[in-house]
Amino acid sequence: MTENLKGRSALVSGSGRGIGREIALKLASEGARIVVNDLDADPANETAEAIRKIGGEAVVCAGSVTEDGFAERFIKTAVDNFGGVDIIVNNAGYTWDTVVQKMPDEQWDAILDVHLKAPFQILRAAQPVISAAAKAEAAEGREVFRKVVNISSIAGTGGNAGQINYSAAKAGIIGLTKAMAKEWGRYKVNVNAVAFGPIRTRLTEAPADGVGKIEVEGKEIRVGINPDLLTQMETTIPLGRVGTPQEAAGAVYLFCQPESNFITGQVVICGGGFVL
Repeated sequence: MTENLKGRSALVSGSGRGIGREIALKLASEGARIVVNDLDADPANETAEAIRKIGGEAVVCAGSVTEDGFAERFIKTAVDNFGGVDIIVNNAGYTWDTVVQKMPDEQWDAILDVHLKAPFQILRAAQPVISAAAKAEAAEGREVFRKVVNISSIAGTGGNAGQINYSAAKAGIIGLTKAMAKEWGRYKVNVNAVAFGPIRTRLTEAPADGVGKIEVEGKEIRVGINPDLLTQMETTIPLGRVGTPQEAAGAVYLFCQPESNFITGQVVICGGGFVL
């Protein structure tokens, strides 16, 4: 472990699996104390244990980010265990795809809620904690920077057929990021976004015999890209392959380290040069 983020508390939503897990592990490896979240307690606890095994500190706040009261509980977990909030990574989410004429309101609302409304609620819940800390630090003549990293997608920067709900949500999170950067600049909070391109996770990979499935709050949802299509896609990626969750986590870390203290309101695409 290094100590670039020593003493910092970091909340990472959706960190029981995939990219979120790697983000939590990366921040922990740099000394941050992590609040791990996942829809299910078991993967969240597994990530927390993996953090402890590398010498880090972690606590778990399991549950859906769309639950009533979750945002306040998430922030309270950080305050109660680590004394405050220094880094927030709004990562939780999934895809639920179809074309516009086949998409019911439930499908639209579910994706907007998890990718856009939940981050808004988490940041709103964090505001009193961050504001109080920033005012106290300013009174002491100290300049302390905090970080928010929102996760977007190239579906949000360029749109993607069959993903009108996901594209709208991920475009919305960019607008939220830019607005929050202006609102929270006075608190010395850097608010940025990382838009992922093709990253190899359970949401993009599918078995050779068909599309994969995940279960979200009792709903069975089809996910994944056909392996042959994924292979074809790789030929259009300038770097020649799909990214890894570890590389995705590295892009998020860029915005969490002290070297990013004068960068805010920005969107970085982590996609190997691939754009929609």
